[in-house]
Order: sequence, then structure tokens, then C-alpha cells
Amino acid sequence: MNINIKNRLINGKRTVTSTFCNHVVYYPTPSNINYAWSFGSLVGLFFALQIFTGTILAMHYTSHMDWAFVSVEHIMSDVKWGWAFRYSHSNGASMIFIFMYLHIAKGLYYQSYLTRPFLWWTGILIFVLMMATAFIGYVLPWGQMSFWGATVITSLVTAIPVVGEDIAYWIWGGFSINNATLVRFYSIHYLLPFIIAAIIILHLILLHTEGSSDPMGLAYTKDKITFHPYFSYKDLFALTLALFFFSILVCFYPNLLGHSDNFIPANPLVTPAHIVPEWYFTPFYAILRACPDKIGGTISMGAAILILAVIPTYTNLRSKFNLVLAPFSSLHKVSFWFFVGIFAMLMILGSNPAAAPYINCSKIFTILYFSYFLVVIPLVSFFDDLVFEEEETE
Repeated sequence: MNINIKNRLINGKRTVTSTFCNHVVYYPTPSNINYAWSFGSLVGLFFALQIFTGTILAMHYTSHMDWAFVSVEHIMSDVKWGWAFRYSHSNGASMIFIFMYLHIAKGLYYQSYLTRPFLWWTGILIFVLMMATAFIGYVLPWGQMSFWGATVITSLVTAIPVVGEDIAYWIWGGFSINNATLVRFYSIHYLLPFIIAAIIILHLILLHTEGSSDPMGLAYTKDKITFHPYFSYKDLFALTLALFFFSILVCFYPNLLGHSDNFIPANPLVTPAHIVPEWYFTPFYAILRACPDKIGGTISMGAAILILAVIPTYTNLRSKFNLVLAPFSSLHKVSFWFFVGIFAMLMILGSNPAAAPYINCSKIFTILYFSYFLVVIPLVSFFDDLVFEEEETE
């Protein structure tokens, strides 16, 4: 660490000011990190926006199956600036997942999970809880797609042998989705963000304990400078661009990422022609549909998410060189961008009807998805290690 940074860190009595300065202003940061390191902070800022707008919406929302849809319309038409809060909240979820996927992609590209596995695991936990919160929140407007999406996803637990149906009835509060389900989802949707906030704090504590990763692949570099003003302005510029895009989305295209069926009140007697979740769930929805068996599909979908938490345990870090080889490996870069294409294709396939040729293509890309984590990453790591050892011996 630069000696000037050490001198500027505030030691001694712990106060709010000293803690803020040590962890925000004078926080030692690798001097060569790029804008990809801003994605994590953007997730946090939009998450804070979600808590604020969600609290405002909760003051006017009615968690009753007869009034939920009407209360949302009331917010949109009768509450002052209600449309802005509602559209900011619904599109804010999309912004969170945009930057969360980019944040995870950055970790995969630079192999941050190798040098900081505990930080990676807390991030995956946040990701899983964010998905749960977003899914439950999507049910609350009580439109057609909300109702039937909840019916499809919650019925997956019936795939569990012996106790599956009992668990489903317990979640629903009856023999089908009803008012008890809506009330429970509303309560959980309001509670989960505060649990996520606590885990985000833990994530930041680990980040500031272990330090930010380095784009050159160094596990722990000593070439560091203070976070402010060098990177605080960079994050501020990234936030300005994100808010500009977000404001255009909210003000001019608020329903671009939604589904038209959600403008229809929930009707248990009429099934939509094509049940599709929000766009950020479609890759995993495609994996779910790729398997004809309900148990296999449920396991595959869960494994597609949880496999992200497993990769730090079976990939090798060449710790004796204190170096991650990914930034120097052309093979890794090519395979990574192939994976990005695979994920994008799964996203497209999951948004299309469950019919040929989409289902057959989903099977192919599901196999490719798991092959990247189980085959490609270990093989690329193995070959890169061999090349590096040869260069070291020369």
C-alpha cells in the first residue's frame, strides 16, 4: 500500500466520521481498476432506490386479491406522482438485474472468485435473495401474468417426493393460490430487502477487509491509491449515465420490459396463451422447460443458479505465483464470450412459447451452459497453468 494512504487513514477513536473516511474517502483501491468495478456500486444505489419507492408504494397498496389490482391502478391515477414511484419501482428491478448480471460477468471474466471466495459467496447469496424478492414482487400487482407466473413457479415444489404437495399447500395457505398467498407474499416482499441490506453490509465489510480485485490478475497488489477522488468521480459518472438511461425508461418507455397480460386482472379460470416471467428470469426459465420431467427441470434450474457458488471450490488458483491467469489468456476470453452468447440465447428462448424449435434449442443451450462451468473453466485453467509453467521454466 502507498505510504501516503497509510498516513491519511484515520486511526484511534472510532467515530462515524473516521469510519466513513477510512471506508469511502481514503479506502485503498488498486490504481488500474476500470468502469466494470462500478457495477457493484450501481446495484447498491438502485437497491436503495427500490427500498425508498417500495416504502412509498406500500403506503397505498392493498394486499387483498379483490383490491390488489385496483389499488395499483389507484396509485397510478389518484396518488400524486404515484405513476413515477410505481414505474421507478418496477423498472428499478430491471436496472438492478442488468447491473447484477454485469457485476457477475465481471467476476467471471477476471476470475475474482479465485482470490476472494467468501466475498463471491456473499454476492451469490445476495443474487439469490434478489431473485426471490423480485419474483414475489412481480406477483403483487395481481395481473394475469403475475397470477399464473406464481402458479407455475410455486407448483414446482410439488416435485419434491412425499411432502411436495403439503409444502405447496402451506405456501399457498390453501389448495390453490388465494388471498392468503398474496398477503404472505406481500409480507415477505417487504421483509426480504432489509435482510438483503444486512448481507450487502457484510459483503462490503469483506470487500474492505480483503480489498478490491485487480484487473491484471494480481491477488493482492500494493499499487493502490485512495478511492476519493479518483474512483468516486468515476462511480459518479457511471451513476449519471445509468440514471439518464433509467429516466428515459421510466418517463418514455415504462412498460417496455413488462408484459401486456399484466394489464388484465388475475383470472384463475383463463390461462394465458404463453406464460412468461420477467426478462431477467427467462434464462433459468428456459433451463426449467428444457427438461421434460418436473423434478429434473426444477433441479436443473436450481443448479444453474447455485453452480455459481461452486466454481471457487473446483478451480485452481496458482497461489505460489500470487496471480490469476485469466487476464492474459486468450482461450479464457474466447470461452467467456461464448458463454455470454449462450446466456443471451437462453434469455431469448425462455421468452418464447414452449414449443418447437424453442424447446429443442433450450436443451442444447442448457447443456452448453453447464458445460462451461463443469468442463470449459477447469480445462482452460489447466491449459493456462501448463503454458505458464513452461514460460516460467524458460
